[in-house]
Amino acid sequence: MVQVYIRVNETPEHYVVAMCDKPLLGKTLTNGVIKFKISKEFYGGDLVDMGTCLKHLKKATIANMVGEKTVKAAVKAGLVHEQTVLYIEGHPHAQWVKL
Repeated sequence: MVQVYIRVNETPEHYVVAMCDKPLLGKTLTNGVIKFKISKEFYGGDLVDMGTCLKHLKKATIANMVGEKTVKAAVKAGLVHEQTVLYIEGHPHAQWVKL
């Protein structure tokens, strides 16, 4: 069973979901001048299965995900278009905001 980290923050206006592949938590990815920190404070909530993550992503108004497993699952579920995925140091990253 695939486990990933997820942190959910809910406000009256937004349902914010941040998720990352387990091995990426705490790392900093670099691509030229871009330094992308996968911090425990932002991503390191609960360690859960992918099904739980997808349930939260479907409710999200703001989503941020990094890692092959998380982004691939979001693409497969139709929540992320494959052409919108960015790669930082070879790792996929996707995000969205629903207005």
